[in-house]
Amino acid sequence: MTAAALWTSAEAEAATGGRSTHPWVASGVSIDSRTLEEGDLFVAIEGLNQDGHAYVKAAFERGAAAAIVRRQPGDLLPGMPLLLVDDTLAALNGLAAAARQRTGAKVIAVTGSVGKTGTKEALRLLLSKQNRTHAAAGSYNNLWGVPLTLARMPIDAVYAVVEIGMNHAGEITPLARLTRPHVAVITTIAPAHLEFFDSVTEIADAKAEIFQGVEPGGVAILNRDSPHFPRLIDCAFMSGVERIESFGRHPDATARLDKAALHAACSCATATFAGEQICYKIGAPGEHWVMNSLAVLLTVRAVGADVGLAALALADLRAPKGRGERHRIAVDGGVATLIDESYNASPIAMRAALAVLAASPPEGRGRRIAVLGDMRELGDRSAELHAGLAADVEAAKVDQVYAAGPLMRALYDALPPRLRRLHMETAAELIANLQADLRPGDVVLVKGSLGSRMGPVVDALCARPVEPAEAD
Repeated sequence: MTAAALWTSAEAEAATGGRSTHPWVASGVSIDSRTLEEGDLFVAIEGLNQDGHAYVKAAFERGAAAAIVRRQPGDLLPGMPLLLVDDTLAALNGLAAAARQRTGAKVIAVTGSVGKTGTKEALRLLLSKQNRTHAAAGSYNNLWGVPLTLARMPIDAVYAVVEIGMNHAGEITPLARLTRPHVAVITTIAPAHLEFFDSVTEIADAKAEIFQGVEPGGVAILNRDSPHFPRLIDCAFMSGVERIESFGRHPDATARLDKAALHAACSCATATFAGEQICYKIGAPGEHWVMNSLAVLLTVRAVGADVGLAALALADLRAPKGRGERHRIAVDGGVATLIDESYNASPIAMRAALAVLAASPPEGRGRRIAVLGDMRELGDRSAELHAGLAADVEAAKVDQVYAAGPLMRALYDALPPRLRRLHMETAAELIANLQADLRPGDVVLVKGSLGSRMGPVVDALCARPVEPAEAD
């Protein structure tokens, strides 16, 4: 097995119970022929809307080393290496379980109503500066993404960070048991996916399923300020987790936030960390980043890494794409600032994004502009939760609101007339008016659930290049 090899045909056969048509060696694993890299093992996942078997030929054309299939596609050339299995998703889970079994890495699992991906990215950044760290490049947190993340784990990884999401009860349990984390982090509990739950308490119980996979002697890291903290502790103890550490402003938190200075492009924190006061800078703005940084540092300590080096490295943290990433965008007559929060939305995430907008002063005659799309999966309380953001919009000193989608109409109607700029049924219908209205110095926040299609709004605003003279 070469240094670059991740899986051999013999190892994959043992992990999946499948049969290879030819020997092969793969340097990676992919379930998407469009992003597959040369040398990857392609897994033909059969989903609700797509059948990966239709893309096996394309995977080989892009340089796949082999493909895991349930049946042999009829359009393949003879001699293409295949691993034949009864169920391709089960095979992917088999690879994941084998990868987890053979690794010596300290494994971290992150869940929560908001902040999962940001926390995962912060851990990836901080731990990778200290030793080899494995984590998914994107938000791979579902029944395909979690096993894919594990199946891609290098044998010599020292740390691994796995993000686990859900929108129904019972989804986290099998993923947590597959991941078998040494450290389980729950960022916070909030109204998200309420369409599938009767209460936020049920959401807390669903997130607590992560404890069912924690290794003996493992650690749970929880938000001490959450009203669900006592319930989460009980769930952790019932699952056999004996060590609990916490973060927040609460005086009994293991990592206690004493003071935060929130700036337009960064944040600074003073915290008492296990009895010792530390000060550090976070290269991303917003109190939510400050709070999650406490969880991150607790996790760093729990896996035996250097907390001091990690605290220094937080200055290099940047908000990921769609989760607070900032852009300078060209507008008629100059440049404006765009805050890209287009990946997802819930009431707590909306409030956090609006607080970041409030801390971002416009330049010159610029304004604060909020471009807001529907928050999905909120169930019967959707109208109430949308309208309930009106006070937060005003508190953020927003000058104009563009609203997209039928659900966001409830917020738009709850705003005072002076803030209402435009409401349309789709985000795409806002773009032309928004582009025409922007002026130099504006700060524009774009946020909504992924299904509200706010990403194309960001793409349209970023499409016009900023000239060097304008950027200065």
